[in-house]
Amino acid sequence: MVSSCPHLKEIQDVAPRTRGCEECEKMGDSWVHLRLCLICGHVGCCDSSKNRHATKHFRAAHHPIVRSFEPGEDWRWCYIDQMEV
Repeated sequence: MVSSCPHLKEIQDVAPRTRGCEECEKMGDSWVHLRLCLICGHVGCCDSSKNRHATKHFRAAHHPIVRSFEPGEDWRWCYIDQMEV
């Protein structure tokens, strides 16, 4: 996808910090799908999950770009521009 998102330049070469949602794992809770922050490697649950930790991470850390952390998916999303990048 061709994108004019200026936040793509913030993407780092990151390794996932956990295999599941960091916060849900600490709470003993579950999730629906996972998102990987491409700025710091935080793994959070998606907005279809009840805790929405990926979006909470964006709001707290202001890290704009995530990608799906689901097998077979490679799309990325910019929270600021509200678009796939």
